[in-house]
Amino acid sequence: MQTHLLLSFLLSAGLTAGPVEQFPTSAGTVKITPIYHASLMIEAGGKVIAVDPFSQNSEAKYAALPKADLILITDFHPDHMDSKAIGWVKKPGTKILGPEVVTSSIKAGDVMRNGQTVKWDQFTIEAVPMYNLTRGPSAGRLYHDKGRGNGYVITFGDKRFYISGDTEAIPEMKALKNIDVAFVCMNLPYTMPPEEAAEAVRAFAPKVVYPYHYRNSDLKVFENALKGTSIEVRIRNWYE
Repeated sequence: MQTHLLLSFLLSAGLTAGPVEQFPTSAGTVKITPIYHASLMIEAGGKVIAVDPFSQNSEAKYAALPKADLILITDFHPDHMDSKAIGWVKKPGTKILGPEVVTSSIKAGDVMRNGQTVKWDQFTIEAVPMYNLTRGPSAGRLYHDKGRGNGYVITFGDKRFYISGDTEAIPEMKALKNIDVAFVCMNLPYTMPPEEAAEAVRAFAPKVVYPYHYRNSDLKVFENALKGTSIEVRIRNWYE
């Protein structure tokens, strides 16, 4: 089936971007659209940010959304750094930010390292650590080494949005401050189980948390572990 016919079929079948989450800020509304797995789209201030665009099950979803002014990539694993999906969302002038392992692989973009802050348009973007503490493919190896990839804290107006990337419940996550909305990963064996994710979330206490990158995880365990706190857990279907 030709690409345009396939795309028309997917759109007619309803396989478009997920429900838009909206957050009022002092600088205007931030709209966040879940795409698939660890991918999401942020719209605010007339700009569009694509986070970890991923081609799996996503062509029709991206076709329904505007092209990105900025692409943020967390790591070089294929569910985060996907050249096909980057091609779908970019346009002339699109800026790409990511860790060095990403920019060197795709031979494009500007490097951000853990601890670095960048001002871009009306946004402030902080690169924060994401890594494994104990889990890896074999003894002495980790799935995600410290310093290799980035999580991100994105500030727009008076709101701070945290995107965890692939990580365990690291001290740097637990020490985050003043997070309004968090997107927190969970899935074994690569990141952490729901119980551990909830432990980290309890520590930094965002106002709202979305589980994402949660393939095959029991989200009820995560939700139940945060009952009795002031944290609002919002569960969405990232695997349509």
